[in-house]
Amino acid sequence: MPVSTGRVLAAAALIGGAPSLSLATLMAFGALEPAPGLAALGVTGLAAFGVARLWLGNLRRLTEALRQAADDHGPVPALEGPLLLPSIAEIGETARRLARALASQAEQVARLRQADAAIIERLPDPLVVLDETGAALRANGAARTLFGSGQGGAPGGDLAALLRHPALAEAVASARAAGLPQRADIALPVPVMRELTVHAVPLDPPLSDGGRLLLLLSDRTRDRAVERMRVDFVANASHELRTPLASVIGFIDTLRGPAKDDPEAQARFLGIMADQAERMRRLIDDLLGLSRIEVTEHQPPTGRVDLATLAAAEAEAMAPILAPRGATVALALTPGTVAAPADAGQIGQVLRNLLENAARYGREGGTIRLSVAPAEPGTRWPARPGVVLTVQDEGPGIPRQHIPRLTERFYRVDRGRGRSIGGTGLGLAIVKHIVNRHRGVLLIESEEGVGSTFRVWLPAEG
Repeated sequence: MPVSTGRVLAAAALIGGAPSLSLATLMAFGALEPAPGLAALGVTGLAAFGVARLWLGNLRRLTEALRQAADDHGPVPALEGPLLLPSIAEIGETARRLARALASQAEQVARLRQADAAIIERLPDPLVVLDETGAALRANGAARTLFGSGQGGAPGGDLAALLRHPALAEAVASARAAGLPQRADIALPVPVMRELTVHAVPLDPPLSDGGRLLLLLSDRTRDRAVERMRVDFVANASHELRTPLASVIGFIDTLRGPAKDDPEAQARFLGIMADQAERMRRLIDDLLGLSRIEVTEHQPPTGRVDLATLAAAEAEAMAPILAPRGATVALALTPGTVAAPADAGQIGQVLRNLLENAARYGREGGTIRLSVAPAEPGTRWPARPGVVLTVQDEGPGIPRQHIPRLTERFYRVDRGRGRSIGGTGLGLAIVKHIVNRHRGVLLIESEEGVGSTFRVWLPAEG
């Protein structure tokens, strides 16, 4: 863009003003003849105009070079053309050096930010950055795994429940007011029980993206589950093991004493001892299985499960257990019914437990109906896509008052009958925890004299 004539004239007046005023003063006092004086004034004006034009042109080129460097975030280009003032060239060279130094500093800052982001991203504990209003700006990979992924790298899903928790809100407010880190212990009941320790760390000055607070979360769910497992084992398992263990010890004493030389009694007692030992083995296996499920219950599964194919395979594998009761399985399986995300091993365990319960507590010689189908929209199930697994028996049914407690560990409707048929009282507790881990729904319906129906809703691919 050329320099405007007005700016050139203004600069020329500034440059030639002093000598022109001197010449005019000399002519006014007669020290300089008018003709030479006027000629000198003309030459001075033309010289001032030329110098002003070159000067402003040099400044314009320098300004354009600096603006181009600022717009393109690049180096300052070299100035081309004649430069009247050496200082202009020196300013241009200084600007180029300054631009190179700033570019080097910016590159170093970018590398440091990338290193910081990489370190935060790879931290094993979840970390969430909050802005001034308390909204989540971004999170690392562990937090996105824990809460689900949202837009722009911020966690989604269950994070809203965490931020609304009164204990966390109090810790965040205290951290902002005092400017010091605060700690809160929080339990999130949905979609599965999770116990977290949250450290709220204020940031002063704030991060470049507006982050004012760091939430560092430690998931204590596994540790607390292990501790509860120890307590439950002492409180419940020891009681359940006491009866069969006392029975085995009593029969051993009998075999050593009165039945020492009685082969018929020995055979009968050894059979009872084998049954009691098998009962203790099943109880220990179920306890170990339940503890493993509880420890990982807060971690969502991965993978896909063809539920119809798995149900058919489990029904076939259960034939030796169903045969003594004379029970048969009627299948109604919709092909291509896929649960996702899902763990095939645990879903198979749900099928085995439900089928085994139906065989043990159902009518002898009855029919067990096993069905798999997509969940119908607009029913009792969640609004998102899902599949429903149903196991129905023809047993005596369950009184209404017992249904809410069926998934409690060691709970039995009829304790004597449950023990006599080999139940441990842990099967439905295992089913409940597996369904919870899959973010599913377990529904139990029963009518006395008709039978019981167990339905499991599992999420499916959308």
